[in-house]
Amino acid sequence: MDIVKHLRLRAVTWAAVGAAAVAAASALSLTAASAAPVTSASSHRAVSFALVPSPGIQSCLPHARGVVTIIPGSQNDLMDVTISGMPSHAEFDLFVIEQPNKPFGVSWYQTDVDANGNGVGHASVRGIFDRETFSVSPGGTTTFGATHQFHLGLWFNDPSLPFKLGCEPGQPAPVVTPFNGEQHAGIQVLNTAEFPVGAGPLSHVHR
Repeated sequence: MDIVKHLRLRAVTWAAVGAAAVAAASALSLTAASAAPVTSASSHRAVSFALVPSPGIQSCLPHARGVVTIIPGSQNDLMDVTISGMPSHAEFDLFVIEQPNKPFGVSWYQTDVDANGNGVGHASVRGIFDRETFSVSPGGTTTFGATHQFHLGLWFNDPSLPFKLGCEPGQPAPVVTPFNGEQHAGIQVLNTAEFPVGAGPLSHVHR
């Protein structure tokens, strides 16, 4: 793809993602029942899908949603992520993961996503975000074979925030998880659980 076509495609995609974020901020319900999991004009073009609330999040953040668009490239892929319905100025951490829900499996820290005053946030990153995404450890402190990671998960950066919001009913103290740079994050807020465990949305992206 030449640079002019790439920039045109990226502009169209940003417009679509921005429109989706505004709609989500207006309480658009992107659920597995109401929206197709993946939309794509062809196997080699932009692929879009939703991030849906993790277990228990709907009750404390009823409008939390996300939209992801992946634009395949000849050498790597561009991933645009927009979230909405979040607490004002909250910070989040996005991971590429093996399984959408616990125990998550092999997980790779990808980017921060920070919400603005309206609870909307955006991040854009480059990497391999398609059916070839995998990790492998031939040896060292741990050993495992080639393991695909086709799902995405978003975590609260501050473990005290979901606790204050009432997202952890019955817990005496904030739940701490390792899903940020300091390995001291909160619980998961969004994921791609509308897709099967072994066939997450990244498996539908082709270069």
